[in-house]
Amino acid sequence: MLLHQKFIESAKKFGSKMFVIDRTTGRNLTYSRGLIASMILAEKFKQYEPGFIGILLPTSGGGALSMLGALMSGRVPVYINYSTGAAQNCEYAQQKCDFKTIITSKALLEKIKCPVVDGMVFVEDILESVTSFEKIRAALKTKLPASMLTAKYAQGDEHDTAFILFTSGSEKDPKGVQLTHHNIIANIQSLEKVFTFGPDDTFLAQLPYFHIFGQTGNLWAPIYFGMTIVSYANPLDFKTISDIVREEKCTLMVGTPAFFWGYLQKSEPGDFKTVRIMLTGADKCPDALRKGFLEKHNVTLLEAYGATETSPGITVNTHKNNRPGSVGRPLPGVQVRVENYETGEMCKTGDIGKILTKGDNVMKGYFDDFEQTSLAIRHGWYDTGDMGWMDEDGYLWHVGRLKRFLKIAGEMVSLVKVEDVLEKLLPDGASCCVVEVPDHLRGAKIVAAVTHPIEEKEVLRKMSEKLPNIALPKQFVQIEELPKMGSGKIDFRKVTDLVREIVQAKR
Repeated sequence: MLLHQKFIESAKKFGSKMFVIDRTTGRNLTYSRGLIASMILAEKFKQYEPGFIGILLPTSGGGALSMLGALMSGRVPVYINYSTGAAQNCEYAQQKCDFKTIITSKALLEKIKCPVVDGMVFVEDILESVTSFEKIRAALKTKLPASMLTAKYAQGDEHDTAFILFTSGSEKDPKGVQLTHHNIIANIQSLEKVFTFGPDDTFLAQLPYFHIFGQTGNLWAPIYFGMTIVSYANPLDFKTISDIVREEKCTLMVGTPAFFWGYLQKSEPGDFKTVRIMLTGADKCPDALRKGFLEKHNVTLLEAYGATETSPGITVNTHKNNRPGSVGRPLPGVQVRVENYETGEMCKTGDIGKILTKGDNVMKGYFDDFEQTSLAIRHGWYDTGDMGWMDEDGYLWHVGRLKRFLKIAGEMVSLVKVEDVLEKLLPDGASCCVVEVPDHLRGAKIVAAVTHPIEEKEVLRKMSEKLPNIALPKQFVQIEELPKMGSGKIDFRKVTDLVREIVQAKR
């Protein structure tokens, strides 16, 4: 099955049911109107070069329709991050994937102060060019049986690339992840086996579509089950998001811990009373965040784990099987292996090693990068680059990126564990990030960036009760805010560069 084929089936089945409630623009779409609009866009997109087509649009009805129109026109969407350096990201994507056309919006460019890049086509201009005849013709076509519409607009193989997303670039230059129709649908079907979803659900869609959590969670899963999508383009508008969830009676929402912190702080008791599944991923979920939602809203925040390369779900906690602190058990059809990072042998229960995964959710590969694909996928196993351990009941415990481990005196020190201990000693509202800084005597040292003033000696004393001396920060620096990416994840590259500059200046 193809993703846009599933949309055609849902649109024919649910017709007058609300497809998208767009709380940014105030424009709402039924499934029938969504099908008409996507078919019109498909015809418009056919005038552009075949192959890849860029999309630079926020989470909205227009963003969803452009995705559908691109697929139905036979193009492969390349989603571009607009949260930071949008123009540079557009040019990078064009060069990497060798395409020209980028579907975007004048309103978005104005809002993010992005200059026009060669090849940009504006949704506003496309919509203005649509004639009454084209609207009537598309409306008449939607009356055809789903099989006939599929034959015209949804040809291809389930193992074809459905779209390309770029990795976050939090540690190195972004790579183009090729995800197939089969990858995304397999992941949705795995989730279906551990959660109950249906057309009566209303899904809050606030995550960007250039992020896999947004693609699968905020677009394709709702389409697959015929849900209503309530979209809002700014996940950082915490108060408005909380109001929207209450007003639209959303039942499902996903996000990152950084976003959920904002929702917790800006919401009122009762705002999330209709939410039955609240899922967090992309970064470690602090205990205080889980506790906060339970105490203020009586909602259990469930932690999951995944990656862009795995569509994204690998493991998940559920209401029935929930072990707070872990990232849950592997999804049905998804295998997880923890192996020694040096020998490659499978780790014993409780031993920390590299996390590998295998299943139909694993990407096709990195676009035009055979070397990186070969390094990442071996014999079908995708090397996540993360470290963790499996307990006796099959729950996976994530302890950080391999790159966020530091070898000191022959011992592997987890910077994430250091952060976890430090975080519990910080004032309310404070956050931290621990990084490696070159040291001319030791080779490297641990430095902690904190967003609030602290009593360093007292904090170190308390940290020493939980950590060995080699894992204690050798220096603290205060920064106003931890830089984050559009997905809400901490931008470790920027934090590291910032901390190293501060440390160098203090010498």
